[in-house]
Amino acid sequence: MSRIKTAGQSLVELLLTLVISLLPVGSGLMIMFYQHDKKLEETARISVGEAIYSVDLALDRIHASAAAAMKLAGATCERAQGQLSEQVAMAPHLRSLALTVDGRSYCDTLKSPFRLDSVFPDGKSQFRLALDPLASPNAVLLAYQLREKNLGVIATSYGTLLRNELRAFQTGLTLLLEFGDMYLWADGDSRDPARPSQAEFYHEGVSQKYGYTVKAGYAQGFAANETRRTMKQLFPSLALVGLITGAITYWGLFRQRNLRARSAASKA
Repeated sequence: MSRIKTAGQSLVELLLTLVISLLPVGSGLMIMFYQHDKKLEETARISVGEAIYSVDLALDRIHASAAAAMKLAGATCERAQGQLSEQVAMAPHLRSLALTVDGRSYCDTLKSPFRLDSVFPDGKSQFRLALDPLASPNAVLLAYQLREKNLGVIATSYGTLLRNELRAFQTGLTLLLEFGDMYLWADGDSRDPARPSQAEFYHEGVSQKYGYTVKAGYAQGFAANETRRTMKQLFPSLALVGLITGAITYWGLFRQRNLRARSAASKA
């Protein structure tokens, strides 16, 4: 009977040791999952604000160039052409400048059959994306219209100006800029058959200064892939902690059993 009792106690001790050794592994994985998801959520939320800030700064430069060219609005093209071309040459962020009257361009630093004024649906100052223009069939243009009464300036830049800002976010996050019904992201634009996946931890924000929208999110399955990668790195350490914890627990139980056995033998 004593052998059966001893075997039962050993089995209980073994099971207890196994449970205790698994506690740090299980709790460590739960904490990892929670912190990982919280980090992705926080990164997406903060990145929206940071993207708006950095893109606003890039658009500020275009706005400043258009404002500087406004002093030439209304002047003849013969008089303004040279100064406009010089301003474009000195500003790496500019592709072209054009003067307008009543929303129609009459003097452009680029000779192109594509009319930039057709990009703007109304006379308000705004940024718009121009896709597939005849002058740049494989590029996305960013156009800005600045108007004062019936005179105005249209400044353009390549979409790479915006893409470079988005590529600065090396977090695995997909950031998309939306200007009206046109949009672009680091590796595509409205001409693509589908938008990029932003299914996980989605956030968006609107620029109070220029009105465009930033949409941020991780592609479907990104969180699971990152969790597996992190678990592969962390699991050996957790397993080692569990093994050490189990060994200490088993040694403690074994020592108590021996003490009880000696005490019983001495009484006998």
